[in-house]
Amino acid sequence: MAGGWASDGAVQEQIDSSIEDAIAQARSQLPRGQSLSHCEECDAAIPEARQLAIPGVRLCVACQGARDQAQKIGGGYNRRGSKDSQLR
Repeated sequence: MAGGWASDGAVQEQIDSSIEDAIAQARSQLPRGQSLSHCEECDAAIPEARQLAIPGVRLCVACQGARDQAQKIGGGYNRRGSKDSQLR
């Protein structure tokens, strides 16, 4: 049951949208193709053990760690369901 300005099923739509966003983000991070021998960001050599452990790896450990940290800071906030997005 919806209340106020929300339509029936609005909460479920927000949940579905959040799940779709998370799935799209996870799929975009999956390694594809053959592993690179050098990092695509800093051009450092990627150790063979890392290439074998993670097929399709494209980043060195340092760059991957920095990318993971940046995503952790910005992730987890549902803009579609926030009051700020509804006021604009």
